[in-house]
Amino acid sequence: RRKVDSEGRRFQDRWKVEYFFTEIENHCVCLICQETVAVYKEFNVKRHYQSRHSTYDKLTGHDRSEKLKQLEAVLIECVMKMVENICPEKKQEFANICLARNTVARRIEEISSDIKRQLTSKGVDFDFFSIACDESTDLSDTAQLLIFMRGVDDEMNVTEELLDLQSLTDQTRGKDLFVSVSSAIDDMKLPWNKVTGIITDGAPAMVGERSGLSTLICNKVIEEGGKAIKLHCIIHQQVLCAKHLKYDHVMKPVLKTINFIRSKALCHRQFKQFLLDIQAEYEDVLYHNDVRWLSRGSALQRFYSLRKEIGEFLETKGQPMRELSDPIWLADLGFLVDITKHLNVLNTSLQGKDAAVNQLYSHLKAFGTKLQLFIRQLSQTQPNTIHFSALQEIMNSFPQDNISAQTSRYAADIASLAGEFKRRFQDFAAIEKEISLFSSPFSVDPDDAPDQLQLELIELHCDSELRSRHQQLSLVNFYRQLDKRAGFKKMLSLFGSTYMCEKTFSAMNFNKNRVRTRLSDSHLRDILRIKT
Repeated sequence: RRKVDSEGRRFQDRWKVEYFFTEIENHCVCLICQETVAVYKEFNVKRHYQSRHSTYDKLTGHDRSEKLKQLEAVLIECVMKMVENICPEKKQEFANICLARNTVARRIEEISSDIKRQLTSKGVDFDFFSIACDESTDLSDTAQLLIFMRGVDDEMNVTEELLDLQSLTDQTRGKDLFVSVSSAIDDMKLPWNKVTGIITDGAPAMVGERSGLSTLICNKVIEEGGKAIKLHCIIHQQVLCAKHLKYDHVMKPVLKTINFIRSKALCHRQFKQFLLDIQAEYEDVLYHNDVRWLSRGSALQRFYSLRKEIGEFLETKGQPMRELSDPIWLADLGFLVDITKHLNVLNTSLQGKDAAVNQLYSHLKAFGTKLQLFIRQLSQTQPNTIHFSALQEIMNSFPQDNISAQTSRYAADIASLAGEFKRRFQDFAAIEKEISLFSSPFSVDPDDAPDQLQLELIELHCDSELRSRHQQLSLVNFYRQLDKRAGFKKMLSLFGSTYMCEKTFSAMNFNKNRVRTRLSDSHLRDILRIKT
């Protein structure tokens, strides 16, 4: 015979209005008499209601809903009175508890639907918009495609929101992704000829020349009479450039030592206690995770700061690290710590919501100029290491060793890194003139501007009042003063990175974790829409 517990019965939300029942701690409770029905079965609930509270049948429609609210309020008041007497310090926690687990799900669905309705109404007013796409796999092995939209209306107001989360249960080829993106755009009734660009993480399915998502999107826009550009996320490209400086002869010993300390519980406890006993600056070393953008720099910085303590601890374990006594290796470590620190500062500046493409590109250009400064300073006869504090510390610690002779090698490595930056960011370099025109219209020669903007740009240069406003107002507020601003709205609508996608994937992994793998795709979409 089948057991009741195996039938998977659940409380139905409609029982609240129909029979004045609610769910409290997995029990079906009558709101009128507070009695409990043993089994989640409609027959039992209905029988209880008809046999004891049939007088409430005269209440219908709005009156019945109001009565339900009154009964729930009475129950909550009784619970709060009890809490005040038993544990008054937790009164606020109990006040935030919902009566039924389905209530939370229903409210999330309603909020998500309302956000979507608002976005749909805003989308009607968009003059231009671009999309950012990224794909990842959740814990249930479902491919989730995030689609963000950045739209600009006639008043230069920017809206950056989650357009949709598309779940793919089969292949994730470019054409499969294109079908999902097309469905999301068509569902929101957005015109394709207003798409100005698409930015992705650079995966083959995203950027393939023939059948990649970006190519298919741009072809669709052209068919509809528009023009869109393809961009590779500026943060992803920066991370790839950072990996150009491998320095394996430094990284491998460092990671081996970190893993030796942290991989065994006893060794790890002893190391932390050792640092505590000697009152070290930090209390532990950091693991390196190649996926996390800032992990390499953080792990290296912590290792460098604790290098003396690590050397002493390894000696007590009979596992001396010979590299820590090699001045040249220590100089290489110091240089790598410093350059990754500069790269991490750049990466952090590129993160954030609502960042315009011109702002991100200006950070990139500034870093390129910094690299040229580093090259010149390290190439001098008397190297200037003012911007390389760790390297300078090592050089001061070993004055008898000719470490300064290594600086020419470091300058060559930085030159190679600068070349990698120049090679990778060709997609942004291709629109550099448009970016400059948008961010600094008064410094652009009309001859270098697009033909349709040359006359307008000349008038702009000759208007002293507008020049004064450009200096006083923010860029967006300045363009709101202009009558003709279509070209500027296109540039403002472009995404510069897929930062919002990466941030939302973190939220997805937090919500759909190993104990919540049964979270449905639709509920996951609703949660992420509210989260963003």
